[in-house]
Amino acid sequence: MLAEPFNWHPGMWKMLTVAMCVALLGCLQAQELQGHVSIILLGATGDLAKKYLWQGLFQLYLDEAGRGHSFSFHGAALTAPKQGQELMAKALESLSCPKDMEPSHCAEHKDQFLQLSRYHQLKTAEDYQALNKDIEAQLQPMGLREAGRIFYFSVPPFAYADIARNINSSCRPGPGAWLRVVLEKPFGHDHLSAQQLATELGSFFQEEEMYRVDHYLGKQAVAQILPFRDQNRKALDGLWNRHHVERVEIIMKETVDAEGRTSFYEEYGVIRDVLQNHLTEILTLVAMELPHSVSSVEAVLRHKLRLFQALRGLQRASAVVGQYQAYSEQVRRELQKLDSFHSLTPTFAGVLVHVDSLRWEGVPFILMSGKALDERVGYARILFKNQACCVQSEKHWAAAQSQCLPRQLIFHIGHGDLGSPAVLVSRNLFRPSLPSSWKEVEGPPGLRLFGSPLSSYYAYSPVQERDAYSILLSHIYHGRKDSFITTENLLASWGFWTPLLESLAHTAPRLYPGGAENGHLLDFEFSSGRLFFSQQQPEQLVPGPALAPMPSDFQVLRAKYRESPLVSAWSEELISKLATDIEATAVQAVRRFGQFHLALSGGSSPVALFQQLATAHYGFPWAHTHLWLVDERCVPLSDPESNFQGLQAHLLQHVRVPYLNIHPMPVHLQQRLCAEEDQGAQLYAREISTLVANSSFDLVLLGMGADGHTASLFPQSPTGLDGEQLVVLTTSPSQPHRRMSLSLPLINRAKKVAVLVMGRMKREITTLVSRVGHEPKKWPISGVLPHSGQLVWYMDFDAFLG
Repeated sequence: MLAEPFNWHPGMWKMLTVAMCVALLGCLQAQELQGHVSIILLGATGDLAKKYLWQGLFQLYLDEAGRGHSFSFHGAALTAPKQGQELMAKALESLSCPKDMEPSHCAEHKDQFLQLSRYHQLKTAEDYQALNKDIEAQLQPMGLREAGRIFYFSVPPFAYADIARNINSSCRPGPGAWLRVVLEKPFGHDHLSAQQLATELGSFFQEEEMYRVDHYLGKQAVAQILPFRDQNRKALDGLWNRHHVERVEIIMKETVDAEGRTSFYEEYGVIRDVLQNHLTEILTLVAMELPHSVSSVEAVLRHKLRLFQALRGLQRASAVVGQYQAYSEQVRRELQKLDSFHSLTPTFAGVLVHVDSLRWEGVPFILMSGKALDERVGYARILFKNQACCVQSEKHWAAAQSQCLPRQLIFHIGHGDLGSPAVLVSRNLFRPSLPSSWKEVEGPPGLRLFGSPLSSYYAYSPVQERDAYSILLSHIYHGRKDSFITTENLLASWGFWTPLLESLAHTAPRLYPGGAENGHLLDFEFSSGRLFFSQQQPEQLVPGPALAPMPSDFQVLRAKYRESPLVSAWSEELISKLATDIEATAVQAVRRFGQFHLALSGGSSPVALFQQLATAHYGFPWAHTHLWLVDERCVPLSDPESNFQGLQAHLLQHVRVPYLNIHPMPVHLQQRLCAEEDQGAQLYAREISTLVANSSFDLVLLGMGADGHTASLFPQSPTGLDGEQLVVLTTSPSQPHRRMSLSLPLINRAKKVAVLVMGRMKREITTLVSRVGHEPKKWPISGVLPHSGQLVWYMDFDAFLG
């Protein structure tokens, strides 16, 4: 009997198709479950591993076990197997489960994790070969396919190259499996060392295989910056620019000091430890242009690099630095330094950053971090301009909604009075949109943040707080590279910070007691691209107790040099003192004679002085000041090498000096440079004789070259050292060779001459000139001695003490 043909209904075809897809998906999942991931933690018994990494790996196991891969965890270090196993077991004792997990389930998962974890000594090439065999041996009995290997370098950077070489030669996974190498900072000490390290690692690993960790990028508030800007584009588009933003503050404060870590801190200091990486990454997330898709790793990197190109270069005046008072003693104790040792390593830094773009032109970005401060807190704060004017008194303002209240947006990274990550938006700005993983919170009553009660903000915090390392380990496991530092990003950052670090290398940081006792000692202000402490430390000559005096013990030292007054200090205090003295001389001259004639030298040393005069001396009588040049290179006045161009860039464009009171040297006449027949020197001499009474300047500022030259008067050249000429043409041993200069007889007619000498490279000539007599043909500077005026030497400690 033949069965009747089955009558297929169209809906049955649909059901069968779905069933087949489900079965196929099940097969694919079963195949994926055979994939095995080996995670090797190098430095498994170190502090970072004990505090964060083992817990992060355990959380990864809890999140991912059974979802597609099997796992094995390999702790590795230089320690011998027995001792290493014991240390690792001790580190694993502190593993904890999420609060909502049943204790019995927690114990079960911990047992499973411990069974999957083993220790290896990795010291020789043979050790790495043995590790590779061990991983392969784990796969064979169960017929598992290897999905990939993660090597986490929780070791000092000097060990990277040997480890990388051994992994590359002996421990790479087989074909079809991926390799991910995780690197912890520091990634170099400056641009050159970072480049060398990147080149070395690049010879063993591909860029896509390397994950450089900045754990701040795993912090929930930091990770929310780009998504927040993206999700609130409509509200922020009109606000996120120089027209509405007053300033941006990116802050990380710590209460702890560097005790126990001084060997690391002496090498790196606070700028390399925090600002160059953590705070710079936050800066890029706040200031970069938003790409069309913030989920595109390539687009985000491209926009970050564009921001680095727009950052204005940092100068010495862009920063203030400090050091807590107990630090040098800690270094002496921990590093067995001599009792006379004083460290110049900063433990506090504030840095002013500007972005030269249409969006951010003129907006100050303040980056600040320090140890032994009054609180532990981290945040990025965008303070908006308030252009409202409320007529009624404050008691009539709408609670939290008035446009006269502060308007700010804060990404609160953690700690502080709030105690947790949060995003805060002033209620008089806009109601933000955040993902469902964030919830609106009220916080404790009476809590005030950034000058306003918490109730004046829309406040959001994560539904579930997670440790930064557990988040980053999850991203590494899933191959997400958006939370890590690429080689290009790293080198761009070091390229930005290295010039400042070099300029600060010999700067004495301001000492502070630590904690609440700091008071206002570290408060700083900014103006015209400069940063400076609000409180000037008093002049003092007080060495540290029971120790031989060191340069860092002094603020301003008064003494004698070549029988003339000497003022010596660290460069910052020296420039401040000289600027104050010049202003006092100017005020006195204007009071007595109605005008002030000031002759200024060129070169690099006076630049900081020009900036100080331009930005911090508002009582200076510029309207009654005549500015003259001591010397000039025979180049067009618009040439970057022109002394006048330097004066214009660093001083004249910032102050109001009457046009007719500015007297550049006439080096460019008849479309020729310093031609004898044009008589430019005689022309300048006649101008001086006409305008300056008795051709006696009120103040002449000189420098001293490493060969003993001053102005453009050079050794072994008699021109300008004596005679009747007031202005002369001279020849320099360095290019451009042709110069115009005031003569030594004219300089010695001045009422006051100040000689500014700065830098360690001047130490040798400073010592030599202190011993010679009046020998201007050998040492032109030795011929400077005003006939009836005063000579004062201003030397920084690097030049004076070496």
